[in-house]
Amino acid sequence: MADAPRAAAFAVLQAVSEQDAYANLVLPRRLAEAGLTGRDAALATELGYGTLRAAGTLDEVLRRCASRDLDDIEIAVLNLLRLGAYQLLRTRIPTHAAVATTVDLARATGNARAAGFVNAVLRKVSARDLDGWCDEIVGDASPLGRLALRYSHPGWIVAAFADALGADPADPAGTTELADALAADDERPETHLVGWPGRISQAELAAEAGGEPGRYSPYAVRLSSGGEPGALEAVRQHRAGVQDEGSQLCALALTELPLTGPDERWLDLCAGPGGKAALLAALAAGRGARLTAQELHPHRAELIARATEGWDVEILVGDSRTLESDERGYDRVLLDAPCTGLGALRRRPEARWRRSPADLPELITLQEELLAAALRLVRPGGLVGYATCSPHLDETRHQIERLLAGSAQVELVDARAAFAGVPDTGGSAMVQLWPHRHGTDAMFFAALRRLG
Repeated sequence: MADAPRAAAFAVLQAVSEQDAYANLVLPRRLAEAGLTGRDAALATELGYGTLRAAGTLDEVLRRCASRDLDDIEIAVLNLLRLGAYQLLRTRIPTHAAVATTVDLARATGNARAAGFVNAVLRKVSARDLDGWCDEIVGDASPLGRLALRYSHPGWIVAAFADALGADPADPAGTTELADALAADDERPETHLVGWPGRISQAELAAEAGGEPGRYSPYAVRLSSGGEPGALEAVRQHRAGVQDEGSQLCALALTELPLTGPDERWLDLCAGPGGKAALLAALAAGRGARLTAQELHPHRAELIARATEGWDVEILVGDSRTLESDERGYDRVLLDAPCTGLGALRRRPEARWRRSPADLPELITLQEELLAAALRLVRPGGLVGYATCSPHLDETRHQIERLLAGSAQVELVDARAAFAGVPDTGGSAMVQLWPHRHGTDAMFFAALRRLG
């Protein structure tokens, strides 16, 4: 019999590998099915998510320990090896326990014929610790290559983070913060809650949830412990929701920047699944404004409807690039654009291995088209807030710089005024948040005013 936490973690690895599933959707079901709570649930989460995050580095080690190419190993056996190697290299689980429980799991999951192979490979893995393996593998690799292996990120993502941070790979001081950023991606993130304005205060939510008030958003509460936030009374009663504090700050920034003229019509483009729309709707209700939320996909529009229930919100389904507005236009428009999602890798453990540089050109073009639509829909003098959950310069600062260079009818508004009290946001009118600096996802925000 395999122990239940490791069996649940293995099931998650299999679902991600064989069905392209999302770990954050699969794991809660597996925990519930197995009746895992407390320390057992925490162990299953650590092993499942941790193995997915570290997959690239684990595979490099396994290539040096297996007697055959990894491509020739059945995916179930490879996932067993990854799970065992993760315990050996990235946890404090004793060697004998890590190896024995993985061999037991092989037998319990119908892979008994591979039990001896699993045992032999993991014994070789245990001959060195993680630092020892990294030293052997990287050799004379570049500083970025060393960091990619040590923190298990694809090299192109490490390079993108370095560019966004202004880190010089040849300067040890420059790579120190880069290492901090990569390390933050490998930590299990806090759960952030948002108390919907007018329904529950930050203090009330913190007391009910047993968390701490957020560092920057007046509506945020941070939970350091595990547990299921959906079980909280405030969440079930729709007085609060789950939302990263960085996302809250981007929505708040749009509403807090000064505006001349009417301030009654707000628009949230690409609004699914509705978290930011709910916060905007609550704020709009308190200021005599009305929110319109647009979403391309009908099923995501249904999620927006549920998220904004109880507020006066108009929901439009369709392509925002063809959306029409009347002659008044919208006063404030939020565009949380589709992006690579590199800013939320810690919350989506498998994402770093699914994305590639080949995804960028199509996304960058889509972002340009959506920005053009947002600026067409906002009224002259109105504000557009452009947000991405990515620090990649081509999706963030360079995207805005290209827009400004090609249009005299748009000006950049200094967004830092809306992030008062948030330190180290990037040193420009555009704001970049980071997990290692702010404890949030790596959200980017820029504010634009349409001049004519």
